[in-house]
Amino acid sequence: MNGIHDLGGRDGIGAINPTESEPVWKAEWEKHAHTFFPLAFRAGFFGVDSFRFGMEQMDPVEYLTSPYYEHWLHSVTHHGVRKGLLDPEEIEKRTQYYLEHPDAPLPEDKDPEGELVAFIEAVIPAGAPAGRDTGKVAKFAVGDRVTVVADAPHGHTRKANYIRGKTGVVELAHGEMIYPDTAGNDLGEAPEHVYTVRFTNAELWGAEAAEPNGSVTFDVWEPYIVPASE
Repeated sequence: MNGIHDLGGRDGIGAINPTESEPVWKAEWEKHAHTFFPLAFRAGFFGVDSFRFGMEQMDPVEYLTSPYYEHWLHSVTHHGVRKGLLDPEEIEKRTQYYLEHPDAPLPEDKDPEGELVAFIEAVIPAGAPAGRDTGKVAKFAVGDRVTVVADAPHGHTRKANYIRGKTGVVELAHGEMIYPDTAGNDLGEAPEHVYTVRFTNAELWGAEAAEPNGSVTFDVWEPYIVPASE
């Protein structure tokens, strides 16, 4: 879907001023929020793509004005409540309790054998591999000129707005991977071939605005592209 989360190539936002040597955690609570993802993933709250879709459904103003890990908390809560695994009233009750009693002890350790800690330590470095092999034949090959379909997908997609309708050249073929447009919308993995496509700056931004001789690569799933017409 189109939304404020898809900022790539959007003008009118202002200059990007990255912070040099920015810390990984800006506050202590962000460390704890980071651990929610692998634990909730293991508990069946979501897959990687539906986790992203949960963040995309935040109120646009809240999305732009809240810290990054609040987006994570929103998605965990959204999916937990949606699947009946979290009680919104209990969340509100516990939140208010700790706001009023910030020094109150946390609940007792429910992982005495360290099983969950071991799971987190294994999952975070390795990630969640998305590669699948169903034997489906690829429709495109390295060197093919392709055009990204210019539609507005409903629900979650990884087809950024700024590449829609643009033509580029397939640079790499990665085989089949989980398809975000189905997995993120509770429609199953439905693996599709993935390609890295190179677009010239002039194609994306126009000859007058583009830096000369530059290009951008973008990973696209097969349903996103069609053979170039020219």
